[in-house]
Amino acid sequence: MSDSGITMYGAAWCSDCRRSKKLLDDSGVEYTYIDVEHDEAMAAKAEQIAGRKNIPVITFADGTFLVEPSDAELGAKLPA
Repeated sequence: MSDSGITMYGAAWCSDCRRSKKLLDDSGVEYTYIDVEHDEAMAAKAEQIAGRKNIPVITFADGTFLVEPSDAELGAKLPA
C-alpha cells in the first residue's frame, strides 16, 4: 500500500476510472492502483467494499471509501 493509504480499484476501459486516476496523478498524491479487470480476487474485494459492482472504488487510510466519485468529492478527500 502507498504512503498515503489510498488505493484505487479500477479498469482501463472505465471513463470514471480514467478521470479519477488523472486527478490523483495530477495532485501528486501517492496511491496504489489495482486493475480489477485482470484480478478477479481484487474485483471481488472492490465489490465487497462498495456493496455493488461500480468502479472506481477508492479507499482511504481512515477506513472510508468513495465509489464513482466526482472530481470535487475525490479532491475533498485528498491530503492538502
